[in-house]
Amino acid sequence: MKAVIQRVGRTSLSVDGELISQIPFGLAVYLGIKSGDDECLCPAMAGKISRLRIFEDGAGKMNLSVRDAGGEVLLISQFTLYGDCSHGNRPSFTLAERPERANALYLKVAEELKNLGITVKTGVFGADMKIEQFNDGPVTIIYEI
Repeated sequence: MKAVIQRVGRTSLSVDGELISQIPFGLAVYLGIKSGDDECLCPAMAGKISRLRIFEDGAGKMNLSVRDAGGEVLLISQFTLYGDCSHGNRPSFTLAERPERANALYLKVAEELKNLGITVKTGVFGADMKIEQFNDGPVTIIYEI
């Protein structure tokens, strides 16, 4: 399981021109599920996302989590995080989990984040999503378990 975690300001996600989700500020999290990932990874992934101290405190130090800062999470499924382009120029996605299983784990991570008291918005699994993202910093963290 891999996440690309970005600190963002206003961010929105649309499918077929229809606004699906938006957050005023917080984290845009692109989540990839690897073949063989297990449900037991979901609490750990959600916990790390919720506890990352990448928001500034009153002294300007990155010392606050998304929950501490009052932000929200836009969780976006992203199978292409497991694209392998080491052989040729066309990525292979054989490392990515099958869609049915990946969707279940994606939804489980969203549920775990909500259980931690974080407002979570989601995309549409498998859809062609258009994301307007206002990066803050920019701050980008890659986390894999």
